[in-house]
Order: sequence, then structure tokens, then C-alpha cells
Amino acid sequence: MTESAASERYDGVTIGLHWLSAILVLALFGSAMAWTYLPREMGLRWLTGIHVSLGVALTFAVIARLTWRLTAGRRLHSVPSTPLAHVAARIVHMALYGLLLIQIGLGFGIEWLGGSPISLFGLVDLPSPFAASRELSSRLESVHGLVAWMMMALVGGHAAAALWHHYAARDSVMTRMIPRLRRSATSLPGAAAD
Repeated sequence: MTESAASERYDGVTIGLHWLSAILVLALFGSAMAWTYLPREMGLRWLTGIHVSLGVALTFAVIARLTWRLTAGRRLHSVPSTPLAHVAARIVHMALYGLLLIQIGLGFGIEWLGGSPISLFGLVDLPSPFAASRELSSRLESVHGLVAWMMMALVGGHAAAALWHHYAARDSVMTRMIPRLRRSATSLPGAAAD
């Protein structure tokens, strides 16, 4: 890869945290949908513990991502586009970060106000700093569900825009966030074979 091509890609930490966040968000949404909509006879309530643990993992990923972005993460120039498209992209990114932070806060609130500690895969428990309020926990759970659907709509739009950039606009927006596998020295053009 040439130096100019490398400079048009995000750094490995940014790419890794982006995809880790995406996988965690999809796993969280999927686990919530499974225990909510699949038949109760399937006994999937155990997914709530996994869901909470994945939520804690997402918390760490989002904190790391924001810290990296604000400090050492590579900043790329905008791909030439209309001013409206540039503003829309900024709004969507800010909305995604905002909804992630709101969703994390709601998740912690649901568990703690429901009287439960927050557990990270059963290894560490974070006790509630609040008095239990099942009524408030239930209200937060309703908002949590609404925010989840809002996030999925934005994630879907974000993914559709990336695909549009790649296949219709044919620019580098999507490829800047795709992990690039390193090729071995023998697979590089002009490398001598043993």
C-alpha cells in the first residue's frame, strides 16, 4: 500500500473499535429481540445476563473509541461531496454517538433501579448506587427499547450510505473503515520466491 493510500484510511485502532462497537450493538439488539419475541418455552431469559455483560463491554468500547477519537485517532479529510451531504453525515455520526451514550446510561439505570447489580459475565459485579424503583426501571426499559429502534434505523442508514458511496459514488468512504489484511512478503509483487 502506498503512503498516500495509507493516509486515506483510518488507523487500526479506530477501525477495530468501530467494528467492535458495531458487532456489540448488533449482538445487543439481537439478544433483546430474541428474548422479547421468541416463545417463552425456548427458555431464552438467560440472554438477559449476556445482554447486560455485552452492554458493559460496549460501554468500555465507546469510552475507548471516544477517547481515541479525541486524542490520537487519525482524522481524514472529507470526501468531496455536497455541503448538505457533509452536514448530514456529521449529524448521523453525532446522533449515533449520542444514542450510544444514552442507551448505555439507560441500560445501567434499568438494572440498578431494578435492584440488580451490573455483572460483567459473572466476573465482576457493580452494585447499584440507587434505591430500587421498579416503576422507574420499567419506564427506562420502555425508553431503552425505543432508543434501540432509533439506533437500528440510524445504523441501517449509515450502512446504506457507506454502500452507496462504494457502489454508486465509487469513492473511498467505505474502504477507509474496512480492515486491510497484510499480505506476506512472498505474495507481494516482485518478491523473490524461495
